[in-house]
Amino acid sequence: MGQPGPLAWAGPSSRRKLNVLQNPDISQVDLKICSRCIYDERVPAIHFDDQGVCNYCRQVESLINQYGTGRPKGEAEFARILDDIRRDGRGKQYDCIVGVSGGTDSSYLVHLAKQWGLRPLAVHYDNTWNSAIATMNIHKVLDGLGVDLYTHVVANKEADDIFRSFFLSGVAEIEASTDLGYAYLLRKVAAKYSIKYILEGHSFVEEGITPLGRNYFDGRYIQAIHQQFGSMPMKTYPLMTFSRFLKSALFNQVKFIRPLWYLNYSKEDAKKFLSETFGWRYYGGHHLENRMTAFYHSVYLPQKFGGDMRNNTLSARARNGNMSREQAWAEYNSPPLVEDELVSYFKKRLGLSDKVYEQIMQAPAKNWTQYPTYKKRFERLRPLFYMLAKANLVPMSFYLKYCFPAKAPT
Repeated sequence: MGQPGPLAWAGPSSRRKLNVLQNPDISQVDLKICSRCIYDERVPAIHFDDQGVCNYCRQVESLINQYGTGRPKGEAEFARILDDIRRDGRGKQYDCIVGVSGGTDSSYLVHLAKQWGLRPLAVHYDNTWNSAIATMNIHKVLDGLGVDLYTHVVANKEADDIFRSFFLSGVAEIEASTDLGYAYLLRKVAAKYSIKYILEGHSFVEEGITPLGRNYFDGRYIQAIHQQFGSMPMKTYPLMTFSRFLKSALFNQVKFIRPLWYLNYSKEDAKKFLSETFGWRYYGGHHLENRMTAFYHSVYLPQKFGGDMRNNTLSARARNGNMSREQAWAEYNSPPLVEDELVSYFKKRLGLSDKVYEQIMQAPAKNWTQYPTYKKRFERLRPLFYMLAKANLVPMSFYLKYCFPAKAPT
């Protein structure tokens, strides 16, 4: 696969419309929309070919060709990877790590790992905002499979202080600490147990690769915002600095493998299997297994930034033919599901008065380019990260999203 071009941001015509709810009838909307999925002209860096197909659909096509997803090529390559995992894991208690959240993909991946004859260690990053359903799902699946669980719990006051600092900063990435902490925890546990393979349950076919919009995170970004707006030191939070990132990739040689990039996978079939086999329960929507994540997707991003990330999964379903474009667009333009008392819970946990909460929600939005990050460093080292991604030492999605120039969000 050739290296993708640099990321850019949507132009003035997109800025004037924002990601607010549109007419649910896709034929009645004054927006340019992909002819294959439901990404529209407001999506960062989007462009359309002469068939009206967006570059993100073409990116998925390219990745399918590269990885042989769901084809003999992909199955053969993944079989080779499985042989490597088994060989490198000889004599060890565990031969791979699977990160678990209680969600569909990670839960199903643990089942697959056992089916493949692997000896996985499940790892969970607990930011103390888990829903009860997610916690029960984790234990039902792991107990049913006889898989050990390693959990790292961030001290709740410390976790809340980091979340609160991001909320006060006015940027969109209120969940950044969870995403990065989880990624570094996987690397730390792998080093602790001398495990060389981490399996992740992401499927670009089912979810796409989220365009780099208001969803940036790295260790310097988290540290800078927390230093400015936080009130207590980081002691239990696993901060992944640049040096820790490179050490893991270059010296520990921990490989990140995404089996679902190689294999045929249906999220709906996985949900049905998990429910029937383990009594696993669905939690109501993509990423809603955690209450902070639910607040971000259902309240914070739509209300403060006019953004809605449901189009990633819905576009994937339309692209795959699992849902019509008309159905996907209508669901995308219906109000997001919001748990009762979610906003009240958020304010209470973070010690925010109604007045402060409204002030922050109504204040002008800020973006990640206004704070220190490693972004320029990632761009300068793009050739290195391309090689690391090809070797599975960093996720390919990291390379595609973080190692090319991007203009500031509008």
